Amino acid sequence: MASRIEIYSPEGLRLDGRRWNEVRHFRCAINTHPVSSDGSSVIEQGNTKVICNVIGPAEPTLRSRVISDRVSISVKLVVAPFSMIERRKRPQNDSRIQEMCSSIQHMFEDAVIAHLFPRSQIDVNLYIVAQDGGALQACINATTLALIDAGVPMYDYVCACTAGMLDREVLLDLNRIEESAMPFLTMATIGGTRKVSLLQLEMTVQFDRLEPMMAAAMSGCHHIRDLMDSEVRKHGKSRLERGSF
Repeated sequence: MASRIEIYSPEGLRLDGRRWNEVRHFRCAINTHPVSSDGSSVIEQGNTKVICNVIGPAEPTLRSRVISDRVSISVKLVVAPFSMIERRKRPQNDSRIQEMCSSIQHMFEDAVIAHLFPRSQIDVNLYIVAQDGGALQACINATTLALIDAGVPMYDYVCACTAGMLDREVLLDLNRIEESAMPFLTMATIGGTRKVSLLQLEMTVQFDRLEPMMAAAMSGCHHIRDLMDSEVRKHGKSRLERGSF
């Protein structure tokens, strides 16, 4: 495990040159796969890359998935064997993958205005093609953009970010090395508000250290929300100019 001096230097710099409160390089795009899906997106946060395709709302393929008064959401996650340095194929019944799918499903069932689409389903397909920390937050952010691209009405953006605590130092938006060296949490918020839709703590942490971690993660969520909103508005403006609505 890397030592503290390697993770966070006395000058206040991290391995990649960031300060404690800076997020990694963030790039996002929507409508990336218009032929194969109703909504699509690509998210890059640092060296982590996630692709999301959304199909629906549509009539459920299975009668058991029909909910009379709201839409049902299904989430499928595939992790590419080449997404990490060590190649490893993860089966669909992997407990970590199932946990992430369940968290994303329940989160967006509350974020989507579900009663507008009774007796219908939305399929969310996520593909992690590169991992360097923050896989869950990238999946959440990619799902938000893909649902927006599909025209699914939501109450607001759902944006996620991680934060960790190294000794008494809070670090925002962790990479893979940082995640392995400290306790950290993943938080998702509703838009620019203080409403938390997900709070997942990966390790035990003292209670007095939890509040500053949550505050840092929330500020990261709000910053990422602004970046995502800027991309959505930019894409909408370009489509309007082309007359492709």
